[in-house]
Amino acid sequence: MIRKPVVAGQFYPQTETGMIKMLSKMVEVVPEKQDVKGVIMPHAGYVYSGYVAGATISKVDVKKTAIILGTNHTGAGKPFSIMTKGSWETPLGEVKIDTEISESILKESSLLEEDSLSHLREHSIEVEVPFLQYLRKDVKIVPIVISSGNIKNYQQLGKEIADGFKKIGRAALFIASTDFTHYESKDSAEEKDRLAINAILALDEERLLQVVRELSISMCGVAPTCTLISVCKNLGAQKAGLVKYQTSGDVSGDYTSVVGYAGMVIW
Repeated sequence: MIRKPVVAGQFYPQTETGMIKMLSKMVEVVPEKQDVKGVIMPHAGYVYSGYVAGATISKVDVKKTAIILGTNHTGAGKPFSIMTKGSWETPLGEVKIDTEISESILKESSLLEEDSLSHLREHSIEVEVPFLQYLRKDVKIVPIVISSGNIKNYQQLGKEIADGFKKIGRAALFIASTDFTHYESKDSAEEKDRLAINAILALDEERLLQVVRELSISMCGVAPTCTLISVCKNLGAQKAGLVKYQTSGDVSGDYTSVVGYAGMVIW
């Protein structure tokens, strides 16, 4: 199947020309790319979060395959789902699913299920794809949606994804798609997000989930982020860094109710 875009014309331009024009302002020219295992990118409308996403993906070596861990805003489909066949369409063209890696991950996992329903209306993976296409025209993806669960689920899933991936023996970039605090004052959002970011910098998925729950941080992609940390540690990662943080207020000028966006790398 071809998965059609659902937020083109809303979160980002509807045409190829418009998309290239916008991405050219957000993706930076970085001569020396960093070889990383994982990236954390926001998934809001490009006008708000695109500069954070662009600055982050600009700094890393985009491999031929990107394994994108998204959240589930719609509640549709299976709680832990993967698509192993077909392609995704954006204004920049079609991106094929890396069936070999997808099927290996699915075979290794007791939690993941083959499912397209959870992906059809979900934007968290979709908005990351054009950034990858802009930097690498032949990129393939592995789309995985991760709904709410417990820390053991995320750690187990992270190990299973890493194990399935390692069996193929090819390089890939792992991406977790998340925004941070939603609709609080700039001061409140920055204070809460700093604690979440510090947990990620420590590569401590247990602390991240604990902080998010104790402080009621409305981090919509905490599940894929915890899973990403687990994946990367299972692949030997030891460090993380913050590339860029800002809020929607930096664009809108309204600091009374903002959304926080962070771009991070794990290596």
